[in-house]
Amino acid sequence: MKITLDPLPFRHLPIPEMVRTVADLGYEWIEFSQRDDFFPFYLHPRANDDLIQQLKKALKETGVKIASVLPILRWSSPDEDERLAAIRSWQRTIDITIELGVDQMNSECSGRPEQSERSEAQWLKSMEVLLPRLEKEGIKLNIEPHPDDFIEDGIEAVRMIRGLNSPNVGFLYCVPHTFYQGHDPATIVEYAGPDLKHLHLADSFDYRASGGRRYLLNPADTNATVHQHLPYGQGEVDLDGFFAALKRVNFDGIATVAVFSQEEKARENSIWMLEETKRRLA
Repeated sequence: MKITLDPLPFRHLPIPEMVRTVADLGYEWIEFSQRDDFFPFYLHPRANDDLIQQLKKALKETGVKIASVLPILRWSSPDEDERLAAIRSWQRTIDITIELGVDQMNSECSGRPEQSERSEAQWLKSMEVLLPRLEKEGIKLNIEPHPDDFIEDGIEAVRMIRGLNSPNVGFLYCVPHTFYQGHDPATIVEYAGPDLKHLHLADSFDYRASGGRRYLLNPADTNATVHQHLPYGQGEVDLDGFFAALKRVNFDGIATVAVFSQEEKARENSIWMLEETKRRLA
């Protein structure tokens, strides 16, 4: 199993310094996620050949390796122009992933929950373009249902992924999104079984507590999908049940530490989460 770090809290550091920081924190693997100078949210990649070589040089010098690349793009958008722009960005992101020597990508379902049927059709249209290339290049793709995506339910996401009938596509379970996924973590983990390939690890509060008044939002009927990415034990996810289920299904994929809610404690949280994850997975 690979335990990786999502270096999002260190995204403001120059790339060589970010990679050295990951190494200093004790991690051997990175999930390379969003940076304004490399893979910005929802936009075409900004990385040129020089920046890619800077990243490769830093990886070689530190011994850190990239386990997965995480583009977040509007490939399921009900708006066709947005979807086509996302496909162009995906193609460039695949080019960069190949140049980095990485064979694993992850992403979110995206789309809009109020237009779920249209969004799924758009996603399938995108996969008709992307999946043949991913299979040709030998790249695996794991997909997570994110709060405010066209699919938020974990079991429904597994079913949709299985409907593609491709060995290159798997399921990513994001623990801090537990309370939007419709089922407890153990149920989703066991249902996904061998299709569970990747984890995002953090804790979160149950927004449904206190009669739905855990958070007071204005206006009161807003559809905001509030959640956190906290260190273990600071939220309300059933972590014992989750890790026990991982053992029952013999999970042996990639596990990414993804604590974002406390950037002022990013270094100490990253070190503690690595040790605690190793202990829980032992």
